[in-house]
Amino acid sequence: MTQTPEALCHALIDAAKAAGAESADAIVAEGQSLSIEVHGGKLEHAERSEGVDLGLRVLIGQQQALVSSSDMRPDTIQTMAERAVAMAREAPEDPYTGLADTSELIQSWDLDALELADDSPEPAPAALKMDALTAEAAGLAVHGVSQVQSAGAGYGRHKVHLLTSNGFSGGYSRTTRSLSCTAIAGTGTQMERDYDGDSRTFQSDLRNAEEIGRTAGERAISHVNARRPETGSFPILFDERISSSLIGHLLSASNGAAIARGASWLKDCLGEQLLPANLSVIEDPFRPRMAGSRPFDGEGLATQRREIIKDGVLTGWTMDLASARKLDLTSTGNAARGIGSVPSPANWNISLTPGEYSHADLLRNMGTGLLVTSMIGSTINPNNGDYSRGASGFWVENGEIQYPVNECTIAGNLKDMLRNMIAGNDGRSYLSRVVPSLLIEGMTIAGN
Repeated sequence: MTQTPEALCHALIDAAKAAGAESADAIVAEGQSLSIEVHGGKLEHAERSEGVDLGLRVLIGQQQALVSSSDMRPDTIQTMAERAVAMAREAPEDPYTGLADTSELIQSWDLDALELADDSPEPAPAALKMDALTAEAAGLAVHGVSQVQSAGAGYGRHKVHLLTSNGFSGGYSRTTRSLSCTAIAGTGTQMERDYDGDSRTFQSDLRNAEEIGRTAGERAISHVNARRPETGSFPILFDERISSSLIGHLLSASNGAAIARGASWLKDCLGEQLLPANLSVIEDPFRPRMAGSRPFDGEGLATQRREIIKDGVLTGWTMDLASARKLDLTSTGNAARGIGSVPSPANWNISLTPGEYSHADLLRNMGTGLLVTSMIGSTINPNNGDYSRGASGFWVENGEIQYPVNECTIAGNLKDMLRNMIAGNDGRSYLSRVVPSLLIEGMTIAGN
């Protein structure tokens, strides 16, 4: 790149001021990515991309507009600024929009402690191809696997910089290294599919390719000859692979933007007991080598460690500046800013307090019920928390897996589900969302 992201941000802000903006912020991201996919022992797809993206938000009074581009030429930057200002002058007033007060801006941070980028050399395409081929071969070696649908490896390095007209300037780099495999077992209408994969900041942390391929194959064959379960009310064990979706629904409902709109089943629940008293939901943006870690948010405010749920009690909302102003509260430093989108509240790294039971213990405790390992579709009523999703997994009797199941629907109400759940201790500590398996009593299963 001929200009750094920081220099481009300065050019955008200068152009906005010259065009008549009263205030502005700019975000620029540059990145390189490489992905390799193999099939049948041969290279199927290889893609490399490099580029830069520019986003500019301008404000005139309480009117704002946003423009974006992937062209960093000076005349394009000038045109972007002029168009943004013209759009802002026609935009409706928003009494809650605006940059942070200078006293709110973060003053210093420690990027090294977060370890967001791996300084080791970019892997060669041949190395990525070898990883993908190894995963594919390991999947095919599992007895009963008829084919590997896809196996791929990827690498990315991205740099982002944020600049505001009232004094904030900060940026950081990130790297990602990924590997995945999807295997198919059975034939014809009896084919079943499952996958495994990993994504890390550091190459050295990535799981073994052979392990990923083998796990994908073993998961696929475990679903062969699946059938529909019984219809009725049974306990359901959400496997650690998908249990974080339940906490995700809780986080969505405690998002400040949803609360400000009055479109949340948690809108009147601040200070109430939502989870069992032994469970807390902790947000920590300072965990090293995590995709959800960051020193500041998309508005230049310091991020912070928070107990969103403390001993089962909801302590507060997740807010950016706009939602905080609407609620007459203070931002929690959770603004996410995209190149083509204005700031909005988002969560960083999340962990749920682990319980005392292993996955096997939870199976024994549930007796007869459903172990859910994957879900499709989603019907969540945002106003009352009614929950319904398609599911597949394994039928359990006397605490032991009996046979695979699919084509069923599980339903309940999120308030009841969360209040009565039992947490396992099998959460994977290297994920951005660390949530163990969760056992919930008395949900409705629609099957046969």
